Amino acid sequence: MHEQLSSVLKGVLPVLVLLAPAVAALFFMGKPGQILAIARNTFVESVRQPIYFILIFMCGIMQLFNVWGTAYSMGYTESGEVSGDNKLLLDIGLATVFVCGMLLAAFIATAVISREIENKTVLTVVSKPISRPAVVLGKFLGVAGAMLIATLTMVLFLLMGLRHGVMSTAADDPDMPVIVFTTLAVVLALGIGIWCNFFYGWVFTQTTTLLLMPLMLAAWLGVLMVGKKWGFQSIAVDFKPQVMMACGALIMAQLVLTAVATAASARLGQVMTIVVCCGIFVFGLLSNHFLGRRAYDNAWVAKIQTAVPHSTNDASWTNAGDTYDVTLEHEPRVTLQVGMPFYYGPNPNGFPLSTTNFTAPGGDVTKNEVIFNRQAPGALVVIWISGRHLMARHVGEDGEIARVLPATGDYMFTRATRVNRVAQIAWGVIPNVQFFWLVDAISQHQDVPLSHLALILLYAMAQVGVFLSLAVLLFQKREVG
Repeated sequence: MHEQLSSVLKGVLPVLVLLAPAVAALFFMGKPGQILAIARNTFVESVRQPIYFILIFMCGIMQLFNVWGTAYSMGYTESGEVSGDNKLLLDIGLATVFVCGMLLAAFIATAVISREIENKTVLTVVSKPISRPAVVLGKFLGVAGAMLIATLTMVLFLLMGLRHGVMSTAADDPDMPVIVFTTLAVVLALGIGIWCNFFYGWVFTQTTTLLLMPLMLAAWLGVLMVGKKWGFQSIAVDFKPQVMMACGALIMAQLVLTAVATAASARLGQVMTIVVCCGIFVFGLLSNHFLGRRAYDNAWVAKIQTAVPHSTNDASWTNAGDTYDVTLEHEPRVTLQVGMPFYYGPNPNGFPLSTTNFTAPGGDVTKNEVIFNRQAPGALVVIWISGRHLMARHVGEDGEIARVLPATGDYMFTRATRVNRVAQIAWGVIPNVQFFWLVDAISQHQDVPLSHLALILLYAMAQVGVFLSLAVLLFQKREVG
């Protein structure tokens, strides 16, 4: 997945270059003060929407039901940050946040953009010396700020549920600190919201939702310092770094969907914006199937079980004559012949290959005049095959053909991987939701490095840039009078 994300970033780069003028206009046309003023007003309008309050609290209630309803025994291994039924709780809980956030982005984006256009209130802004790109950027920043607070609140509900854990049996004791601290945070937010609405006329939904996030954060920090038996403990005991990385990736995905909603609402009404956001979300889940598999074309023939140097002098595999003994996990899918190229890589689609591209030499590759022909380009070829066992040799010019030496679990190929640039660019432009979904790696106890999270951040920034540029293009020529 790390290598695929790197490739997608390369694929989306040409699109960003083509949209560079729109991106420049978006960020540099308009004064910062004007953009911040629009963003501030948009943020206030967003958090005052009743749907904002409803979806946040609905997500919290659904997380409560998730704790009760995910006791389906996913295995009771104690390795990793989540185990047993909590694996399913994390999966369903993050999916709940994802769907609620996607719907919320569509609702509030249309409420503050397309509705203003339909009601002609946007004329009061564009009639002034304010550029339309500045309006789009200000609207996006305001909606993104509201979405950030909403998503953080939803994530905190999920983290509380993970700390509590699934009630697998009737004999399980509830985590009283989680119940008490969460209840206090919710009751305080509701109580203060009602009080301020009654006595000061403040908007109830705005006051409650803005208070709920810091109160839930304080409650979560409190349960990290208090054990299930009300004893003090180190924060590190229940703090889960990998889960936090998964939540961070999800927040980035929500910002991308916010940019999608902003672009759609520049031309469409609320219903169609929701349809577009749902369509992008669903297609993003299926992007690997429809586009990813067409971006890289190769067919693996076997999976490597072991690969060891034929002798100690062959270990580097950089000199002509260096040979590796390879054992496959099963019989090859195709009939292998002596002289065939030997490619391999970590993924079944052939990207990335662990070797450079090369052409197998003609002639008998078992003869010295072919093996040590320094005038011929270097290649890795099969020189012997018997069932699941084969020998692969470096022939021709000396040099580094194998970027990474073959290892257990690698896939074997007989040709280089072909790249479809059109599919690769489309795969990069259309948001790929799978890149933001790190739950599978956490459930399988595979640590996600910070470098991968950095790639996700770059991918999210590229996606936001693309869709904000599209929003500028769509809004630039729209009649608002």
